Parts: sequence; C-alpha cells; structure tokens
Amino acid sequence: MKKPLPLLPTSTVGSLPKPSWLAEPEKLWSPWKMEGDELTQGKQDALRVSLLDQQVSGIDIVSDGEQTRQHFVTTFIEHLSGVDFEKRETVTIRKRYEASVPTVVGAVAREKPVFVEDARFLRRQTTGPVKWALPGPMTMIDTLHDTHYKSREKLAWEFAGILNEEARELEEAGVDIIQFDEPTFNVFFDDVNDWGIAALERAIEGLKCETAVHICYGYGIKANTDWKKTLGSEWRQYEETFPKLQASNIDLVSLECHNSHVPIELIELVRGKKVMVGAIDVASDTIETPEEVADTLRKALQFVDADKLYPCTNCGMAPLSRTVARSKLHALAAGARIVRNELAAA
Repeated sequence: MKKPLPLLPTSTVGSLPKPSWLAEPEKLWSPWKMEGDELTQGKQDALRVSLLDQQVSGIDIVSDGEQTRQHFVTTFIEHLSGVDFEKRETVTIRKRYEASVPTVVGAVAREKPVFVEDARFLRRQTTGPVKWALPGPMTMIDTLHDTHYKSREKLAWEFAGILNEEARELEEAGVDIIQFDEPTFNVFFDDVNDWGIAALERAIEGLKCETAVHICYGYGIKANTDWKKTLGSEWRQYEETFPKLQASNIDLVSLECHNSHVPIELIELVRGKKVMVGAIDVASDTIETPEEVADTLRKALQFVDADKLYPCTNCGMAPLSRTVARSKLHALAAGARIVRNELAAA
C-alpha cells in the first residue's frame, strides 16, 4: 500500500547528479563509463543510490533522478524511428545557444517502450509516490533538425501521440505523476498558446494518474545563466502562458521561484491548479537554509492554497556535485517541514 502524501509534499523537478563511476559528473550529455549488461546494472545501482538520497533527505515524491538517461530530451528521441543521429545539424536551441542535433528524416514512431522497464524497476524499490519526467512535445522539436515534416506544429503533434503511448504504459507501470518538461514554454509564446498547450493535452489524453508541466529558465549552465542576465529586473514570461494553462487539463504546474526575478504574484494566474514551487536554486552551489526555503513557500502561500502547494527544485540538478545536491534536498525537506508545522499550529 502506498504511503499517503503529507501537506506540502516535496519533490525534485528532474535530474540528480550521477555517480562518478557511471558517468562524468557535473556534466550534461556525459557519456557512460560502462556498456552492455554492466551498464544496465550500473544504471540500476545509480537509481537505487539516487532514490536513497531522496528518501534520507525527506523527499516525499521520489523519482529516478534520470539516472538511466544521458539527457532529458535526446535519450527519449534516441529510441524513436525516423530520426537520424548520424545526420547532424547545428541549430539554435531555445533562441539561446547552438548545439549539434540529429535530423528528422522520416515519419517518427515509437516502436517499443522507452522508460517503462526503468519505471517498473523504480516502482519495485519504494511504496512511496513516484514521479516520472518526459520531454514535452514542443521541447522535443526544439532539440532537432527537421527535413521531413517541415512544420514545427505537425512534428509536435506527432510527438504528442508518441508521448501519450509512453505515458499510458508508465501509468500502468505504477507511476503516480507524469511530468512533461517544457522549458520552451518560456520562449515561444505564440506557439505555446496557438498549439503548444493543445499538443501537451494530447500527450496526457486518457491518463488517470496526475500530470504536471515543468516550465523553468533552464539548467544552471552558462548559456542559461547568461540569458537570465538579459531578462531585466522582472521575469514575466509565465504571464504569457499561465492563463491558458490554468484552463487546461494539466494537474500541476511547475515554476522557477527561488533566486529568480519571477514576480511571486504570477502564481495567482494558475489559481486552482496544484503548483510545484521551485524553492531551490539549481544555478548556484550555495546551499539554501531551511528558513530560506520556508520563506519562499510562505510567499507562495499568498497565491496558492496550502493543499495545492508542492515544494520542489527550480530545475534538474545534474550539473551540480552530489554533495551540493544532497544538501539542497535536505534543505528543501527541512524548509517544507517548518511551514507544515506552522500551518498545523495555526
């Protein structure tokens, strides 16, 4: 029997650092140090370690920490037909930085499950609530060069159907929350409102488990931190998409909050939704104090009901050291406990 959630249940947004024996630490797209059966076992061992780190820290909704994938987008795409990873082109991702990406050369399709066995493995390790992250349709198309569909919207709808197939099987595997990562929602506002949110709703079609969308300002890598410096004293990007998300079928909306310039009152725009409030800065090695986390949560409670507030990290923590990440998880859980106790005493 699964454990019930406490008030203000904590979780991570996505990735956690990989152990150095599995992949080069503090690096995105880090190559594996093993192969074959040894790699499979190494990934499972890393997943166990990541899970234990979350449990010991007091994280309520656990995840795989993305230990079995190199990257939150490309690992999923690698398993699809219609994409040529040998035929690469340089594109600008999220209007921010250039990267060499694979090319869509034909009709895309999911010929077999991608993460379902990994999710089953995680489910067997814990009786607690489990969250699994998938890339969102719009973020997938922004990480590719397309010579087949020649339409961002058409390709997004194809990916939405594929993601729905995967999500349905993840639900059957015992996943309680399926999160779709859509950092592009903070960039391509017209596309988001014209068809991006509709494509996301196609991806969650028919699901009975809870669904979340994660929208942040990116990992704590230089390209993202440099971009943030250009955004001025107020980051109001959420204002462009939250009204339509509030009317969508998505259950939870995840946003970057702590150490950002996001006006806290923008949370009001998704009133009624469950809100994953980022109370941990993933772009800094500085460890938040529990009181700093609590302060972020208190501010958020002005605009979201306590039973709908889910404290989390701003984004994934793969680029951080394991020591820093663990300390930040402890701070997140401790800060949530402070506010939980305050609410209970009120």
